[in-house]
Amino acid sequence: MATTTSVSSRRSLVTFLAGVAAIVVLLTWLAGWALPVVIFAIIVMIMGHEFGHFITAKRSGMKVTDFFVGFGPVVWSTTRGETRYGVRALLLGGYVKVPGMTWTDEIDPADEHRTYRAASYPRKVLFASAGSLMHLVMALVLAWASLTLVGLPSSSRIGIQSFTPWDGHARNAAQIAGMKVGDQIVSINGHAITSSTTLVNAVHDSSGKNLTVVVARNGRDLTLHATPVDGRTLKVDGKSLVSGAAPQGYLGIGLENQVARSSVIAAVPSSFQRVGYTVWLTTIAMVHVFSPGEFSSLFHQVASPTVATSPTVAQNRPRSIVGIARVAVQSAHAGLGVLLEILMAVNISIGLLNMIPMLPLDGGYVAVATYERLRSRSGRRYRADINRMVPYAYAFMTVLVVLFLSTMYLDIVHPIANPFQ
Repeated sequence: MATTTSVSSRRSLVTFLAGVAAIVVLLTWLAGWALPVVIFAIIVMIMGHEFGHFITAKRSGMKVTDFFVGFGPVVWSTTRGETRYGVRALLLGGYVKVPGMTWTDEIDPADEHRTYRAASYPRKVLFASAGSLMHLVMALVLAWASLTLVGLPSSSRIGIQSFTPWDGHARNAAQIAGMKVGDQIVSINGHAITSSTTLVNAVHDSSGKNLTVVVARNGRDLTLHATPVDGRTLKVDGKSLVSGAAPQGYLGIGLENQVARSSVIAAVPSSFQRVGYTVWLTTIAMVHVFSPGEFSSLFHQVASPTVATSPTVAQNRPRSIVGIARVAVQSAHAGLGVLLEILMAVNISIGLLNMIPMLPLDGGYVAVATYERLRSRSGRRYRADINRMVPYAYAFMTVLVVLFLSTMYLDIVHPIANPFQ
């Protein structure tokens, strides 16, 4: 027979899931499908971060007493073994609790060997940085998915983006030949088209000549025949298309670099390259965000609506969670590839932010563990006094709070224009 505790836990879980379903339906009704998707992605990021701490603690032999998503009042929880799992009301983060994060914590002597402070230096560093490493892993997965499922514009895949209307002509040469928007130009007269320059030169040099054009459409190659028209005889919006003594052939098409997907294997090194480049750019941006000049700029934006609404200033300012969520929702409407790119960048930003060597961030624990290791000598283990670092931690948190509140105010009162329109 099920115990009263297990029955209560199941009821709490059912109530919690029903509440989540109701919220998803409400958000979808009010704001469309993109907002619930973005919120779910952010929650997955949080859980991935905490799972990194959780699994490394378990593998290192540390005791994990709590694994929670969110802060505040407990919405649902259950205990499995020695660990309590659950969800709290404010989904603004999460935490994994391991005893002995400081030397002043009172620990049962029987559990001392399984505390964080009793772990070796490599295990401490791995545990503290595991959350950020998980963000890096998630960023790599997102980059790989973007390359394999969506792809990137390729300079070697030249496609038709649009048709140019010619004055006095119902259809231009490309339309007469049967070309359509979205076609990829594969070859002309048997010569492969691997760049826009190759295509333009082939057409310009063939005024009045019949060309055999192979296009790729819906996975099939089609052979068409087109005759470029001398641009000197054409007008667009009343203006001559081209002048000069020599004829130049035109088909009347606008070109684009079409998207090409990477293979499952080829996408792996490309994913590392994309993530590495984004890490570099994000690091530079983060140094700028914490500079005195950026805080001065934020102050002027908060104080002056004119400054805050300046397109140049607004596009370059850091975003709060509100602004990040809005951009992610906008990217979802712009396409799957754009959404995956934004989520990749968000993961990298969160991972790097957490590794800043200041308490209470993960990087602060890495810094403390490293300092203790450098101060330790054979047979004597140095113990850092965390209390002496509290003023610095408060000062750093004050900076974060100012940054958080000012960017949130700006994102709510003066939202940045949709960058994908």
